[in-house]
Amino acid sequence: MAVAERIKKMTEASSWVRRMFEEAAQLKRELGEDRVCDFTLGNPIEEPPPSFKEGLKRLASEPLPGMHRYMPNSGYPETRAFIAEQLRQETGLPFTEDHIVMSVGAAGGLNVLLKAILNEGEKVIVPSPFFVEFQFYIANHGGRIVLVDTRDDFSLDVEAIAQAIDEETRAILINSPNNPTGVVYSEEELRELGEVLKEKSRGREKPLYLISDDTYKTLVYNGRPPLNVFDFYEATVSVFSYSKSLNIPGERIGYVAVNPLFSGARELIDALIFTTRILGFVNAPALMQRLIPLAGYDQVEIRNYQRKRDLLYEALMEFGYEVVKPGGAFYMFPKTPIEDDMAFVADLQRNFHILTVPGRGFGRGGHFRISYCVEMEVIERSLEGFREAAKKYGLY
Repeated sequence: MAVAERIKKMTEASSWVRRMFEEAAQLKRELGEDRVCDFTLGNPIEEPPPSFKEGLKRLASEPLPGMHRYMPNSGYPETRAFIAEQLRQETGLPFTEDHIVMSVGAAGGLNVLLKAILNEGEKVIVPSPFFVEFQFYIANHGGRIVLVDTRDDFSLDVEAIAQAIDEETRAILINSPNNPTGVVYSEEELRELGEVLKEKSRGREKPLYLISDDTYKTLVYNGRPPLNVFDFYEATVSVFSYSKSLNIPGERIGYVAVNPLFSGARELIDALIFTTRILGFVNAPALMQRLIPLAGYDQVEIRNYQRKRDLLYEALMEFGYEVVKPGGAFYMFPKTPIEDDMAFVADLQRNFHILTVPGRGFGRGGHFRISYCVEMEVIERSLEGFREAAKKYGLY
């Protein structure tokens, strides 16, 4: 065998993703991209805000001495201080630069964190449906993923999470707003989860962590402010990426923030700095670290996503699909009109030229994910196909 057995198994487990994108690429070649409605990837089409571009120009025209050299593995102190100030304003907690480690996006941050906390065979509980890569990140570092179903409306089933926690559980990993559902967990859910974790932590030698993948935390609709996850439990770690808040997913820049009230914060931060080194990241991209303070508090325009959500959601509901209305991010996770979500997605692709992702890839069959971070024209063009598919399956 030319590759490691574990990697071969992981590759086989995700082979349906590769096949799906290969078929989608072939369809685009055959029909032309303007005749295909592609909702597969969470890859925003909108440009970064003006402050980001102005920052790039400034760094190019007025370069800082040594700005492409190594820096502390945790990142530039001034960038971490800027983020700590933002978090102090958002949470009221005493964040300093020493509670922040810059990361290579959220994916890099999660791998650095899981490497730092997991012993071989320890469990990480993940509410399902979930971002498929979580299972591979956890396995990368010897952990075991434990999936716990959310409720029918994709809200947290805190009682089920509590029942799943045992002595081998090391962390609970949540993602809100959620990929693939767009659901935003409520303050009540998170408070209840925090109480469960406090109870389950009593008498344990090792911390039971709450990890919050906050990639989409700024993409919340109807003027609703992002929740402060640190409010509910001390051993909380937030992993954030600027990929979606600034529309720069290719730049791979984010951070890990450890609750300053957590008694083990210093030890954990030291471990994060070390795992950043030994995983080969060395440090987060230097140029992007310099840009984050220059972009200030700017972020993408939420109203654009909300308009797309509203158009798509209202149309799908009219056509008879069952859909939980997203509260944030740019994903929608309708039920498929037949039990076999792979067959329905294949039919959408083959006969209606609409590309989506089957729900089983996110741990919840009988659904399909629509990523609507596309041009409005693509959504408008897709509606006839969704309508005709609804007619075919007796929904409309």
